[in-house]
Amino acid sequence: MKISQTIIDDFQHNGVVLIKDLFKDWVDILRTGIERNIENPGPDHHEYIVKGEQGGFFGDYCNWQRIPEFIDAIKNSNAAIVAAQLMNSKQVQVFHEHVLVKEPGTEMATPWHQDSPYFFVEGSQTVSFWCPLDPVKDAALRCVTGSHKWNKPIIPERWSSGDGFFPKSDEYLPVPDPDSHPDKYHISEWEMDPGDVIAFNFKTLHGSRGNNAQTRRRAFSLRLFGDDARYISRPGPCSPPFTNHRMDDGDLLCKELFPVIYSS
Repeated sequence: MKISQTIIDDFQHNGVVLIKDLFKDWVDILRTGIERNIENPGPDHHEYIVKGEQGGFFGDYCNWQRIPEFIDAIKNSNAAIVAAQLMNSKQVQVFHEHVLVKEPGTEMATPWHQDSPYFFVEGSQTVSFWCPLDPVKDAALRCVTGSHKWNKPIIPERWSSGDGFFPKSDEYLPVPDPDSHPDKYHISEWEMDPGDVIAFNFKTLHGSRGNNAQTRRRAFSLRLFGDDARYISRPGPCSPPFTNHRMDDGDLLCKELFPVIYSS
């Protein structure tokens, strides 16, 4: 699958782009995988329920190598070759997948954040694919255009408490409120069909609204990186943790933990 140069340029310049139908043929398979994941969650799964509110929010990650539907989609879809084109990378490795399910009536929004500060990955050649498995109108991912080029990262926070992952430091910016400053921040968001994806850089600021629909909002997110990605230690815990990895600052990321799924 070859994508247009316009899409590649938009991704590089804006840090986010919509790609229609990338997982269109994989929607039912991924839905089955998500049900398998919910029935048998991993050790790092989270269920966010706010007292007094309807709905709920299930999140889990780093299970793809034990869920056959996820393995199938990651290895046999066009995701890897599209990622290589977007990143201008000769090689693509899997970092991890992330399942996010918002039940009907969930008021809780996904807070604004960048993924990169939570990760021990540093580099410009990164991409996340966020794919809804249900039609979404106003519960899709929202991304701040150009935020992947900001000169400082955003401080990572725990969604359940709002506490910082790291001690406060001048090296990090506080979490902004783009909705309150539309003159300063341009938010990209789209109505999406099952199988569409939003592709965005690990450093792109993003979040999403609650789910006021009468149906679930199931989303499958796939995080990939390319040639220039390196290990970087953080001043606090990382998420996902990936303990006992034996990597040092500046190392290429271990192919045993993060398999290559495309190489040109």
